[in-house]
Amino acid sequence: MPDLPRKKAGIIACSGEEIACGTVTRLAALKVLHQLRADDTVTLCLPLFLAGGEGERTFARFYPTITVDGCELKCAARATERYSAKPAASLVVTELAAERGISGIDGRRRLNEAGQRAVEATAEVLAALVDEALGRTGPAREGQP
Repeated sequence: MPDLPRKKAGIIACSGEEIACGTVTRLAALKVLHQLRADDTVTLCLPLFLAGGEGERTFARFYPTITVDGCELKCAARATERYSAKPAASLVVTELAAERGISGIDGRRRLNEAGQRAVEATAEVLAALVDEALGRTGPAREGQP
């Protein structure tokens, strides 16, 4: 039987450098990409995506893509839908933080304690969305939250 490439989910994180929640999106995406779902995910560069990167846009058109935005502007989600397809799932840090009672997120270069808690919460939800997008729902996979 041929060795077919494994289906992966794409993650497009906010590039909002001016707000701490933008930093949260990027750190949470990196945690999922390198630790929680390393074999199941790839990252898509939002600036390249916006500049016309056909590889980024094509991936998002044919594979499940999850957007992680820092605020209600939802730049990553809106760009993905405009240039490729509706995201398989979208996550907004400010909304998730409010739901989890995390307030006072601060520090664009070095996140405070609230920011670190937001990274953990965002990564946890993002990993679950990856599982869902890839049809891997059910009990947590061994060794992974």
